[in-house]
Amino acid sequence: ELFKALVKILTEKKLVELGEIRQMAERLVMAGQDLNGATLVSKAWLDDAFKERLLKDAASAAAELGIATSNPNAPTILTVQENTPQIHNLVVCTLCSCYPSGLLGIAPSWYKDREYRARAVRQPREVLHEFGTNIPDKKQIRVHDSTADHRYLVLPERPEGTEGWTDDELKSLVTRDTMVGVSIPTVD
Repeated sequence: ELFKALVKILTEKKLVELGEIRQMAERLVMAGQDLNGATLVSKAWLDDAFKERLLKDAASAAAELGIATSNPNAPTILTVQENTPQIHNLVVCTLCSCYPSGLLGIAPSWYKDREYRARAVRQPREVLHEFGTNIPDKKQIRVHDSTADHRYLVLPERPEGTEGWTDDELKSLVTRDTMVGVSIPTVD
């Protein structure tokens, strides 16, 4: 409650935006982690044929790069959902906190939070706004419910102005939160 009150004061006084708070928290938690999911996203942004394979059969496409998509303890299916100008995808696990940690790193505490899990399905646009992500009303939001057997990863839209960028430059734009769908990659 104290944290929420502090955030409310800071944002109302326009000292900081919600997206900046989310971004700072993610950077602290993810410092030094190499995200295999970011490798898949940047490759898909650079190679249309790979992107097509990734969307059709994520496990096979990832295996081409030596990346395993299944949970090491039990077999899981991974489906990649592509954000487009018409559709924004959001991932949640309504039952617990099923999450492709091999691709995204450690699951954030908010992903496991009962409030996020319940509200992401019923009020996705409002939840995204609370993360500092504003999706236009004309854009459809699709919520994907991960399970113990089936996990999801969002393929974000490639940001404008990144034509000619290298794989490493593109990879630097991809974060855990963009692959869950609570944020959008941007060029600073």
